[in-house]
Amino acid sequence: MDRGSGTGCAVTLSGVPEMLLWNLYQRAGEAGRSRPVLHDPKAVELVEELDYPFERNFGRPVDLVAQGHALRVRTFDDAVRDFLAAHPYGTVVQLAEGLETQFWRCDNGRAQWLGVELPETAELRWSLLPDGDRRRTIACSALDLSWCDEVDRSRGVLITAQGLLMYLHPFQVRDLIAGCAQAFPGGSLVFDTVPRWFSNRTLTGAVRNKRGFTAPPMPWGINRSELSRVRTAHPAVTTVRQLLPPAGRGVYHGAVAPALSRIGIRNALVLVTAVANFAE
Repeated sequence: MDRGSGTGCAVTLSGVPEMLLWNLYQRAGEAGRSRPVLHDPKAVELVEELDYPFERNFGRPVDLVAQGHALRVRTFDDAVRDFLAAHPYGTVVQLAEGLETQFWRCDNGRAQWLGVELPETAELRWSLLPDGDRRRTIACSALDLSWCDEVDRSRGVLITAQGLLMYLHPFQVRDLIAGCAQAFPGGSLVFDTVPRWFSNRTLTGAVRNKRGFTAPPMPWGINRSELSRVRTAHPAVTTVRQLLPPAGRGVYHGAVAPALSRIGIRNALVLVTAVANFAE
């Protein structure tokens, strides 16, 4: 599909914000399969509604890529569900979630959800996914820690940073993690990373598809063997560990990728998901 139906709003984003459309398109592409690894009808609905040239810019979803992206999303979903099982009335804070539809996949009917978005993406989200009784979006940079004052800390807090930290500079990542650790004792941050070799490729503009779409620069890269260094961001960061994605379809996502996740050959995986836990 080159465009949605156009019954919703036209979208004009560029740079890092445009990646939210790539993410949405990959989720919808996988969700539209007969046996998807991620059930996300809301993503399919949004792609059909938006007036944006998805196929012209991104090409048709490639199974290997779309499935890999969906499995990463499921890793975040699993972490959220585990948190809600332990803290059913807790708060899930989603930093730069874009058009993520995790609420519709994971909500338990009792938790609070807070999205933190840059103003231009907040406007898009409000127009397509209006706030509800337990779910709202605020227009604020994730780096402006004033959003912490909007969070109910009394029943547990889980923060997600899906597809965010790699677009920040190392000192910004450190400050953000430190701020979260200080503001939310006993909380956790689930985030994903890219290895240094991939970060370096994006800085030269070498990561692009056949349609000419170029991935924005990703200044923060960290190898999986270095994950423990995240603890140095703040004394309250007690543990940092990798979260293993579920197995998917086919040889690569069913066998090769899970094996690489466990043994970590030369940081072969482009994306790794991890969780940092904060002291009480």
